[in-house]
Amino acid sequence: MGGEPKPEVETGLTSVLKAHKPTYTIRPNDISTQPKYHHDPMLNSLISREGSTVPSFMEFSAISSSCSLHVHSKIKTHFMVLPTNAATSFRILQIRTPVSNIEESGRLSVSTRSRTDVENEESLVLGNRKCWVHFVGIGGCGLSALAMLALRQGFEVSGSDIVWSSFMDGLKEAGAKLHLGHSVSNIQGNNGSSLPDAIVVSSAIPHDNQEILHAKSIGIPVYKRGHWLGKVTEHYNLIAVSGTHGKSTTASMLSYVLKSMGDDLTAVVGAQVPQFGGRNILSGSGRNFVLEADEYDSCFLGLLPYIAVVTNVDWEHVDIFPDEEAVKAIFRRFLKRIRVGGHLILCGDRQCSAGAYSLLDEREESTVSDNSSGMLSTLRSDICSNGYRITTFGISTTNEWHALSVRCNSQGGSDYVLCHRGYPVTKITLQIPGVHNVLNSLAVIATVMALLNDGRQSYESIDCVKRHLNDFVGVSRRFELVGTVCQCHIYDDYAHHPTEVRAVLKAARQRFPLKALFVVFQPHTYGRLAALMGDFATAFSGADKVLITEVYAAREVNIWNVSGKDLVTSIIEPSSEYIPSLGDVVDKLVHQITKEPDRETVVFTLGAGDINTVGPKLLHKLQGRLQK
Repeated sequence: MGGEPKPEVETGLTSVLKAHKPTYTIRPNDISTQPKYHHDPMLNSLISREGSTVPSFMEFSAISSSCSLHVHSKIKTHFMVLPTNAATSFRILQIRTPVSNIEESGRLSVSTRSRTDVENEESLVLGNRKCWVHFVGIGGCGLSALAMLALRQGFEVSGSDIVWSSFMDGLKEAGAKLHLGHSVSNIQGNNGSSLPDAIVVSSAIPHDNQEILHAKSIGIPVYKRGHWLGKVTEHYNLIAVSGTHGKSTTASMLSYVLKSMGDDLTAVVGAQVPQFGGRNILSGSGRNFVLEADEYDSCFLGLLPYIAVVTNVDWEHVDIFPDEEAVKAIFRRFLKRIRVGGHLILCGDRQCSAGAYSLLDEREESTVSDNSSGMLSTLRSDICSNGYRITTFGISTTNEWHALSVRCNSQGGSDYVLCHRGYPVTKITLQIPGVHNVLNSLAVIATVMALLNDGRQSYESIDCVKRHLNDFVGVSRRFELVGTVCQCHIYDDYAHHPTEVRAVLKAARQRFPLKALFVVFQPHTYGRLAALMGDFATAFSGADKVLITEVYAAREVNIWNVSGKDLVTSIIEPSSEYIPSLGDVVDKLVHQITKEPDRETVVFTLGAGDINTVGPKLLHKLQGRLQK
């Protein structure tokens, strides 16, 4: 990086459309797009219980169960790598992806080809070999997804990391060559006779990594993750889902809904998704690309999104940003990357969005639709001074899309009435719990409607989105059930910031109002714990008992001289205890739970480190004790 020459990349890893712009249609196409109004007893009942009244209910005509989102396009992709020094010969790589066909049923189909066609047309070939990309820090959620995408697109992939992760299991199974530890030999193939064509580096990798230094010394192009993402996505309709919290769930939910509607999209998210086959990517041939866009190390500043989603803005990466204002500043720079004619989808709740609404300046605030007018004839927001449209979502009725009458449902998730500009539209049912997931689903609805609005709008699409939202089961390590034994339910969640801890425990208390709630929290990084100690101290009030472990250091050295014991000292309530070792935590919980085996108990393990190993071990030991 720095001042070294960079290869020019004409396009990303999959589809580039040179001449054909896709159109989106929702079948059946002959249904009127004008909304109908009438009084709906069910919705009026829900609303009246909240102490509010709404004059009418906006109904969308029922959509066929075969409804799907179609992408009409002919796709041809070129990937060009230019030499970084005179000794390197010029190389052109080309993929030809299949032409999309629309079957009589209206679903998107892909033409069938022989194995020879696939090898000849879809592989990235340099002479007689595939292009080789090496990923340094491949075990992380972000880089592992890019590596899997490269594999799906025909690259030869290798990578290294210092610790094996669950993401690496899938990569190994898919054909990646993986190395534990960093070494120059990792980037020397065939006994040193071949070298990678590009190296992609995680933001967590130090600049003096030996693989990076060697690659630069011999002229191999080295990309930081953010720059590579920009090259990968530059010729797509990029939908970049950003925000301090909720990115993975929102990006996954959006990708699942679009794919279920028939869009053969590409998606890269930072978590494993059961409905992606347990992986963290979708690899399609359509033009839409949904990306979890991370502010860490300013990665998202290399992107040019067509639609940018901002779920919230909060101070989390304390090692990168000195305070919350610095975080807002980087997000404002990100918003300037939205393409002219694009769209910003923003949480407009001044209290719940953790600062997202403050990203808008006074001129932009004035362009956000006036919901008090009750105008329902269009879903378009006004264009702001930066040349993109703004749509807001949230709980507050001042937002264009908002939720009314949020309540728990029999599935353990949430029901709410979806409103558009103050008018009820339909009832939304989610399997996943918590108000934070209601907000995530509103972001998805607003984004899908913005996508359709920029093509051929059909109001009936809401019914389709509604059905697929109900089918979405969530993301790995987000309120994930590990198992149940007797009266004890064990859950795991990635929450590692005070805002996330509060949201998860609020959702847990809503789902389990009468059960004892035990929380095991592993602080993630010394710097975050030191900077946010006061916020962490009040974040556990929804629990009955809290166990705090030693800090998961990740990439840090403890220059703050802080530990989990300091957090325990700071927590006034509930009762808390410092148990540094994860093994001792398991033993403590086994002893506590087996003393009262008939007591209904819920255990949550929280954190972004290796705390997720506690749940399975606890389940195994409890099964041995309680199911004899």
